[in-house]
Amino acid sequence: MMKNETSVIRRKPRKNPLRWVIVILLILVYAWALAGVPFTGLKETAGQIMKAIVAGIFSPDWDFVYLPEGEDLLRGLLDTLAISVLGTVISAVLCIPFAFWSARNMSSFHPVSGTGKMVLSFIRTFPEIIMALLFIKAVGPGSFAGVLALGLHSIGMLGKLFADEVENIDYGPSEALLASGATRMQQLWFAVLPQVLPGFLNYTLYRFEINVRSATILGVIGAGGIGTPLIFALSTRNWPRVGIILLGIIVMITIIDLISGYIRKKLV
Repeated sequence: MMKNETSVIRRKPRKNPLRWVIVILLILVYAWALAGVPFTGLKETAGQIMKAIVAGIFSPDWDFVYLPEGEDLLRGLLDTLAISVLGTVISAVLCIPFAFWSARNMSSFHPVSGTGKMVLSFIRTFPEIIMALLFIKAVGPGSFAGVLALGLHSIGMLGKLFADEVENIDYGPSEALLASGATRMQQLWFAVLPQVLPGFLNYTLYRFEINVRSATILGVIGAGGIGTPLIFALSTRNWPRVGIILLGIIVMITIIDLISGYIRKKLV
């Protein structure tokens, strides 16, 4: 018995060669990625520019918070918030048919759900900024282009998440309604929707948080929102104005995250 115990204690762990292969591959990937990023050094004026940026950001232009005669921080933030709300609402409503189309358990013919997943994958392939550039050419610069860009792109992502939620439903209520003679629409309305609506709302709020951040970027290319005065301030090197705009964006996103997180905890 003592010999067996000693042999077990002295037994060396087996080396896993696959682990070393993975480590070597990761090192090669990082080396390849770093080699593809050229480093030309810093400019001679980099230190002065950084001092000006930091000094301007930490001494924000408080007068830009509200200007009675023109665009200011509050109007830009409200415009960004309106773009995010409208884009999220449009996508949350329009993606519901796509979600049931893509869910495998909603159709006995699997190629039907496969085509739905392909459509959603195609929609979310294009980033919001690419869609915004296309809509700016189609409808002109402004908030409407930003709403269309966020709404269309969010359909692809929310549709996929909604479809996953539909595929995870409990079939018990549907089978009970089917046994009592309910129609397909009644099963969908009374058995499926009550199960998936909390998840739908949870994903919609999460997507709204993402859309708020995206809306701040879309304004840089002319799609409305706070990004428009931000790019003007950056181009003119008005660092105090850049500072107050960044501070406003941080405060708005923080408040939205707190409210959205609280609501999502109540839904779960």
